[in-house]
This record gives sequence, C-alpha cells and structure tokens, in this order.
Amino acid sequence: MTPTLEQLAQRGNILMLVWGAALVFSMHAGFAFLEAGSVRKKNVVNALTKIVMDWSVSTLIYFAIGFPIAYGIHFYKPVAQIIGDADNFNFIHFFFLLTFAACIPAIISGGIAERAKFGTQVLAGGIFVGLIYPFYEALMWGRWSDQVGALFTHIGGAAFHDYAGSVVVHAMGGWLALPAIIILGARLGRYRSNGHSDPPPIHSIPYVALGSWFLMVGWFGFNVASAGKLSEISGLVAINSLMAMVGGVVAGALASKNDAVAMYNGALAGLVAVCAGSDKYHPLGAVVVGVVAGLIFVKAFTLINEKWRLDDVLGVWPLHGLGGAWGGIAAGIFGNVVFGGQGGVSFVSQLLGTLLCIAIALVGGFIVYGILNRTMGFRLGAKDELLGSDLTVHSSKAYPEEVF
Repeated sequence: MTPTLEQLAQRGNILMLVWGAALVFSMHAGFAFLEAGSVRKKNVVNALTKIVMDWSVSTLIYFAIGFPIAYGIHFYKPVAQIIGDADNFNFIHFFFLLTFAACIPAIISGGIAERAKFGTQVLAGGIFVGLIYPFYEALMWGRWSDQVGALFTHIGGAAFHDYAGSVVVHAMGGWLALPAIIILGARLGRYRSNGHSDPPPIHSIPYVALGSWFLMVGWFGFNVASAGKLSEISGLVAINSLMAMVGGVVAGALASKNDAVAMYNGALAGLVAVCAGSDKYHPLGAVVVGVVAGLIFVKAFTLINEKWRLDDVLGVWPLHGLGGAWGGIAAGIFGNVVFGGQGGVSFVSQLLGTLLCIAIALVGGFIVYGILNRTMGFRLGAKDELLGSDLTVHSSKAYPEEVF
C-alpha cells in the first residue's frame, strides 16, 4: 500500500528523531571518556563501566516508569496497537527522550568519581530517572506543561521556555549531584590538614579531549532534533549551538590562562547554557551566553574545589548545575527582541522555572542520597578507595601490563 503524505511526514519525523537519538546516545561515550580521562589510572575501568551501566538501568526504568510519568504514554499493550496508533512514533520518541533522561546519572557520575559505591550510585540514578527527573519533565515538557505554562504566563507574561534542556536536563543533573558530593565528602588525601589543596593529577588529557569531542558533536543532535518534527527543524538552533560553544572555549582559555581542560569544559559549558534559548537567540547573543558560561565554569570550579573543599572531580555542579541555571535565566534575557532575539520569553518565568528545578533537585537529592547512605552506604571503604575501584569493584585494570 502506498503511504499517504501524512504517513510519509510522520516517518520523516521518526527518521529525524532516530538521527538525533543516535547523536545524543554517542554523547554517553563522551561522558565515559571525559570521566575516564579525569580520574586516576586505578579508576578508569570504573569510569567507563558506570556510564554503560547507568545507561542500561536508565533505559529499563524510563521505559517502565519515567516516560509514562512524564508524558502519560505507556507501552503496556500489544505491539500492533502501538504501531497502529502512532506509526512507531512513540517508540522513537521514547528513545530520543531516554537519551536525555540518561544524562542525569551520567552527569552525577563525574562529580562523585573515585569514592562512590558502584551499586549505590546506580540505584540512585535509577530513582532519579524513574521519579524525580520525569516529574519535573512532566511539568515543563510533558503531560502537565500546558497547565504549568498557563500559570507561568499569568505570573510572568510567558510560559517557561527550555528548548533543549539547559534546565530540565543539565541543571537538574548538576543540582542533584551537589547533595551527593556533600554527603560523600572529599577523596582521601584531596585536602591536607594544613589547609593545602592537593588535587590528584588527571589520568589523560587526550581522553578528556576525546570525550569532549564526542559531546560537542553529539550536542547538535541534542539541540537540533529537539524540534521534534522534521518540518520544525531549525538552522538557527545549530548556528547558535556552535557560537555558544566557541564562546565558551575562548572564555575558558582566557580565564584559565590556556588550561586545556578548562578550554574543553568551556566548550561544554557554552553548549549547556545555550540549550534553553537556542531557538530564540541572535547568534551574537549566543556567543555572549557561551562566554558567560565558560567564565562561570572556571570560577565556580575553583570555588567549589578550592574554597569550599567539596571535591567535585569533573566540576559537574559548575558545568551543568550553574551553567544550566544560567542558560535558563539567559533565555529570558537574550531571547528578547531588544537583544536581537525572537521574543516570547519572560525573565520572571525563566527565573521561577529555574529555581523550581533547583529546589526539586536539592530536596530529592538530599532525601535519596541520605536514605541510601544510611541503609546501603554510599562511600567505598578506605582500603577499597586507596586500591581503586577498578580492582575492588571490577577485578580488572585499564592497563594490566603496568604496575601501579
């Protein structure tokens, strides 16, 4: 039977989301290599393994619980009905949104690297992907977004706008990580009793660069495919993503005096921040958003690790937590017509929606990690931490021919 034009359009939407999902899926390789490069040799296998395990658990939990909570759509019926009702669209829509949801435990993983118990971390990630993240997702993108949008419009003059997840995904992940970092405490030997900060040397800058490139490339699927339909895909989103990314690189370089890790993280900070308003900004506005995000990362990374002494290994709270919050607020500034944007945004609504995310993440994070810490234990024993997770958790080494 020859498909109708409507069917062809729907299949085009499916193809676009497959493309976007594949790119965002590849970003999880970026998370893995970025963390593997940032830890010591004795924790490389653990870093690489956590991401694939978190992905697998997230897939099962989001399929069974998270996606139905967020969108009111479930797959507990015969396949023939699902295909007949939506021409496979709901299946691939789930896959695309799963790649976003699974970013939550992947983000958290980098902040608590080298001292968290494998099982406890995986379980916490599953709870977040199954309950806390989809609850906020339902408010801003999903089944309750119309009602919440109407409320925000009444208060601030426009609905909360987060085109591709600066707040919904990245701020949520970064602020969920902060309670975990606080509860865990610093790695052994990270801070000396005399007050001296002694950060362990990272394992591999080439791994950091490789992971960052995976993330940077995949981000164009993250942002562009958020259109959801082929007919609504936007070149503006792509160019704004690019401009914010390079703005973050330049800011990272200047603020850190050309530190390689700061430059790569500056790129990621720019991409985190641009997500929310990537469909609204003028490209020059996107550059400014990226520059500010890069500066935020460099300064806040020093603040949390050196001043507050909380030991956020990859800087996930500065990068995703603060960068995502800045992106949500920035959409209410640079998305306005006065700054060359398309308009239709409200600073008040953006601020309130961002603060709501932070509140949900902090409350949820402290409750979940607090309970798990008291029941299962959250931190590795001192001996296991000194030996490294590769040996004590996975019984392997990343470089078995080396003695270390």
